[in-house]
Amino acid sequence: MEKHTGPVDHAETAGHGVMSHLACALHTASERVFVKGTRLDDEAAWMYDYEARVTRCAPRAPRVLWQVEAGGWLLVGYEFIDGRHPNLSPGSADLPRLVDTLTAMSAAPWPEGVRKKPLHVRWGGLFPVDRTPDLEGGSLVHTDVSALNMLATVDGVRLFDWALACPGPDWADSAFAVVRLVHAGHSPEDAEQVACGVPAFLAAAPAAVDTFAHALHAVWASRERADPLPHRAALTAAARSWAAHRGLIRA
Repeated sequence: MEKHTGPVDHAETAGHGVMSHLACALHTASERVFVKGTRLDDEAAWMYDYEARVTRCAPRAPRVLWQVEAGGWLLVGYEFIDGRHPNLSPGSADLPRLVDTLTAMSAAPWPEGVRKKPLHVRWGGLFPVDRTPDLEGGSLVHTDVSALNMLATVDGVRLFDWALACPGPDWADSAFAVVRLVHAGHSPEDAEQVACGVPAFLAAAPAAVDTFAHALHAVWASRERADPLPHRAALTAAARSWAAHRGLIRA
């Protein structure tokens, strides 16, 4: 790594929300660099290479600075972003900047040469087969637009952790954000109004958004049943609230 960074003074382990075997900020004489990595014999090692390839093409993402394999490890160096997690609650000054970032993301095409199951395949079995076209698309979709995966900076909201990205509709990340906004205290109606600030979401067919909302609720409900982590109940409730608002299920 020091061939790319120069001498490292010390490393600071990343905080909560990180699933990597190695995730830290390297402090050098001239800069900080964020590093993610894992052992090459880890069965999930391919995801680190995949994430770096997607991140290179993603808008509002940290720059990929270098990627090395050494000592049995795969390590990727990213631009260090100095910021704070945005506040998604009603009335927050961060909401317009979130909409700006979601708008930029909606215009990004899926990178050619990177293979990943598209959203309609990932969620196969969670919606009627005849509704498959609702979730098809060739845009780069992050799929995990949690505030913990964002940093509010002087240049706007930046988004990182692109490991779960896949091809999908250009409005999908805005739809994912609706549930996060409900979770942050918005009513489903108000959360949709925020998302409608993104032209792609505003133009989305209501029936397609219905398919998405119904499937997303099924995803969160399934995750909560399979692995009831503390944060999942509230997210499932937020997804249920949105689906009920759209008349898809009972509240």
